[in-house]
Amino acid sequence: MNKISYKTHGICSRQINIEVEDGIVRSVEFIGGCNGNTQGVARLAAGMKVEDVIEKLKNIDCNGKGTSCPAQLAEALKLARH
Repeated sequence: MNKISYKTHGICSRQINIEVEDGIVRSVEFIGGCNGNTQGVARLAAGMKVEDVIEKLKNIDCNGKGTSCPAQLAEALKLARH
């Protein structure tokens, strides 16, 4: 199991903790941010292939910030590929 703790950039959430096993997202936990939204994104991502999550969530913008909690999750998951 690959565990990732990713310090976010440009969003309300401060950190994302992720567990990935055999290319599948097993769990996601956002620290901070909009609680309901981050829980929803975390549950939707669980059980999905890393590549699918990255493709679906990359480049999502939150209020002109140039990034978002979902986009930061995609950035964090890029680390799991290496």
